[in-house]
Amino acid sequence: MSGCDTKESSMAKFLITSALPYVNGVKHLGNLAGSLLPADIHARYRRQTGHEVLFLCGTDEHGTPAELAAQAAGLPVADYCARQHAIQADIYRRFDLSFDHFSRTSQAANRKLTQEIFRRLDDAGHIEPRTIRQAYSATDGRFLPDRYVVGACPHCGDANARGDQCEACTRLLDPETLVAPRSAISGATDIEFRESRHLFLKLSAFAPTLRAWLDGRTDWPLLVRSIAGKWLDEGLRDRCITRDLSWGVPVPKAGFADKVFYVWFDAPIGYIAAAVEWAEAAPGRDWRAWWQGGDDVRYLQFLAKDNVPFHTVSFPATLLGSGLPLKLPDVIKGFNWLTFEGGKFSTSQQRGIFTDTALDLLPADTWRWWLAANAPEGSDSDFTIDRFVGSVNKDLADTFGNLVNRCLAFAASAFDGTVPAGGRDGAAEQALVKRLDSDLTALRRHHDGLELRKAASSVRSLWKIANAYVAEAAPWSVIRHDRDRAAVITRTALNLVRLSATVAWPFIPRAASLVLRCLGEDADPPTWISDGTTAISALPSGRALFVPPPLFPKITASSLAAPRSPVPVSAP
Repeated sequence: MSGCDTKESSMAKFLITSALPYVNGVKHLGNLAGSLLPADIHARYRRQTGHEVLFLCGTDEHGTPAELAAQAAGLPVADYCARQHAIQADIYRRFDLSFDHFSRTSQAANRKLTQEIFRRLDDAGHIEPRTIRQAYSATDGRFLPDRYVVGACPHCGDANARGDQCEACTRLLDPETLVAPRSAISGATDIEFRESRHLFLKLSAFAPTLRAWLDGRTDWPLLVRSIAGKWLDEGLRDRCITRDLSWGVPVPKAGFADKVFYVWFDAPIGYIAAAVEWAEAAPGRDWRAWWQGGDDVRYLQFLAKDNVPFHTVSFPATLLGSGLPLKLPDVIKGFNWLTFEGGKFSTSQQRGIFTDTALDLLPADTWRWWLAANAPEGSDSDFTIDRFVGSVNKDLADTFGNLVNRCLAFAASAFDGTVPAGGRDGAAEQALVKRLDSDLTALRRHHDGLELRKAASSVRSLWKIANAYVAEAAPWSVIRHDRDRAAVITRTALNLVRLSATVAWPFIPRAASLVLRCLGEDADPPTWISDGTTAISALPSGRALFVPPPLFPKITASSLAAPRSPVPVSAP
């Protein structure tokens, strides 16, 4: 098990961040699966179990991709980012992502905090000016940021390595080391390297401190530890943190007024700035109680594997070097890729299903469930239409949806739409309590361990236990000769519906909330259920019930329209 230990479970406060989605266009399902959704599921679970939670995210808005996308859209870059932020925020709201605050890295809070942290780094001697050679394309008429120079990786030979990092082997690169470099914007090969004065974070000096810190994180996922360890083993290099751009956080240092900070320097600071904005939005809030809360706060990061190096090395070094008492992550939950029909999602090639299209096709809960149940944790996970349709129909329509409708419909017809009184629990109910005790313990262990697929599997197991009990007890037959026994079975079944919806709430909050309201339950969030006895006895006799419409009508592959790419972007 990786992630949270028993010590965590007793802590009151959880600071949770999801990797910031970039602003240049609607994100695809892979972005949702690799950070946003897992973070939301865990935040919801922690709220259910009575913990204080601060769940933060926002759009990452600086850098060349935003400039180029704005240019293509015919808009000033600030206007473009504001428009795209609003589009993404609306999509995530419709996906029921329960952010406490959804921020923007282009706002004043992040600019002020980034500049303050830089000044502290500079005053502490961690910043050094250097003259470097930067890629320039005469065809494009501009300096090219590292990621906009592509070519063959000098280490593994991958033909499409970027100038900042090779995705194939994850090594950090410099554009000048690429073989046959070309512009990712135009494809031009007229790349020349011109001298420019920039500022470097002396990252190499932090290697011993980072090594000691990471060596103590033995409970982190293997994926995260292996990527971070590889970076350290290969030797940390000082990193340039400024760029020759106009859009970004201005550098507050004499002689560098024409520079902005590298997007990967200011973007993670945006997590902290989001808390500042959250605190300023209402009286009585204190962002320092979270970011400077010490051991009273557990900080969890959720992100895809390509973001691991920056979050395990660069960002921690930035915080440590600033001298500010800011939280380092207690756990980083990294994810592999979600692929689409055997290949990568691609916006530019219109390959895959994008989040706005997904919501046009089916309710959010449908996508949330499948993506969580098939989360790319131990390895990449492939999305196929056939797998999606088959799993959704089996899990949501046949298992959960069928349980809800047949139990509530039976209570409506046999007991006047109320929770029946009468009778006493028997051997079947006693055995059920023991089974529920075991499965609820396992489910909580998986949630605490940030094991998303296992948690979804445990929820599915509880649904199946409930269905099996109802099928075997058969209240529709028993009621013909023993109404009290039928009342016990029906009451137990209704409580199992309540349990099934409660444990499903982090995954499918909209459907789960509807079911709970039909049972007369309106707590938000619904309180976690920890034991079998409570699970089968919570609903009071005599409470009125309502039968919902079918929760998850069966879907077919043909009902899913051809995927599309909604917004052209310029990122390679």
